[in-house]
Amino acid sequence: MHPIRKKRLTIVLFLVVGIAIAVGLITYALRQNINLFYDPTEIAAGNAPVDTRIRAGGMVEAGSVVRDTESLIVNFRVTDFAASVPVQYEGILPDLFAEGQGVVAMGRLNEQGLFVADQVLAKHDENYMPPEVAEALERSSKGQHKAVNAEKAAESATY
Repeated sequence: MHPIRKKRLTIVLFLVVGIAIAVGLITYALRQNINLFYDPTEIAAGNAPVDTRIRAGGMVEAGSVVRDTESLIVNFRVTDFAASVPVQYEGILPDLFAEGQGVVAMGRLNEQGLFVADQVLAKHDENYMPPEVAEALERSSKGQHKAVNAEKAAESATY
C-alpha cells in the first residue's frame, strides 16, 4: 500500500472512531435527562420504571392533601379518575395547587409505589391543562364510559 493512502486511511479511521465515540456519549447523556410522562393508571399498573426520573400528572384527589405540621412535607394523591397514585413532596407548593386541580409532578417512583416528587407544577389558569394530563384524563374517561355503557347494557338485558 502506498504511504499516502495508508496515511489517509489512518486519518479516516480515527475520524470514524472519534465520531462514533462522540455519538455514543451524546446518546448516553440525553438518555439520562429524558423525563417520560406516565399517568396514574400506567403507574398503578406497574408500567412506570422504579427509581428513574419521570413525570406524573393528573388531578389532585379531593380530600387527599395531608400536610406535616413539623416540616414542609405534603402527601397527596394524583388521579386520572381510573386510578390514583400517592405522591410525597417536600417543599413549598405552587400558589395554584389545590384539590381538584391539575398538576404535573416530577420525581421518582420508589419500591413501595410512592411517587417522591422533587418538583410540582400546577396549571396556571382555568382553561389550560398540560397536554399529557388532558390526554390521560380523556383516555380514562373513555374507559369509564365504556364500563358504564357495558353495565347499562347488562342491566337492560336482564329486564
